[in-house]
Amino acid sequence: MFDLFGDYLRYRDGEVRLRGLVALMACFDVPEATVRVVAARMRKEGWLESRKDGRETVYALTGAAWELLDEGRARIFHRARGPWDGQWHMVVYSVPETERALREQVRKKLAWFGFGPLSSAIWLSPHDRTDEVLAAFEGSPAIRLDTFRSRSSGLESDRDIASRAWDLKALDQDYAELLETYRPRLSRYRNGALTAQEGLVERMRLIHDYRLFPFRDPDLPPELLPAGWHGRLAHEVFLEAHGLLRVRAEECVDALLAAN
Repeated sequence: MFDLFGDYLRYRDGEVRLRGLVALMACFDVPEATVRVVAARMRKEGWLESRKDGRETVYALTGAAWELLDEGRARIFHRARGPWDGQWHMVVYSVPETERALREQVRKKLAWFGFGPLSSAIWLSPHDRTDEVLAAFEGSPAIRLDTFRSRSSGLESDRDIASRAWDLKALDQDYAELLETYRPRLSRYRNGALTAQEGLVERMRLIHDYRLFPFRDPDLPPELLPAGWHGRLAHEVFLEAHGLLRVRAEECVDALLAAN
């Protein structure tokens, strides 16, 4: 449901009538009762707000949801360009032992920004995103963050650091599997062989399958990647498939919202 808001409903004022949301989710065989439960849960968690328009319930994105979707879109669709300057950007964090949930939150956020663990409390990235990290935890006094810049002894050491901070072998294999799934489908997408509903379902499955990669992929410079890396090609295939499916998917969304 959040993917629907992120890829479609955000561009339609970020809101939708409940019956329109039910119609959209029916494309994925999700029953109305489940839609109501999930929408209520998302409102409770602060991602949606609701209002009455006559007898209709309207759900709209909250400010926190807009921010998350903007961050997510940037991480999913954009890749770093230009040469690497050879500098590692490091974050050292300290969280009280009693705050295990908070420690896990810090780790997830660091991974989201493309940092990897060199040790349990020392995370690093080849990209300068330390300001974003500091801003994300501003107002959290229980979290202490120190940031540094550093260089290793050379490229061989840099590659070793990258292999220790991220499981690049497993990530590369998952990218290869994504390519095996979607690359053969591109010709069908180009030929416009899908119905509007099939286009919507296929595009949402594509987004669902790809959107978790930014949590795992630090977007390393080419010189730090293993030979035969599938990540860049997988990103290109994702972008092409996402674009090819756009017209049919949006036709489906527009038709269902107009009828509901």
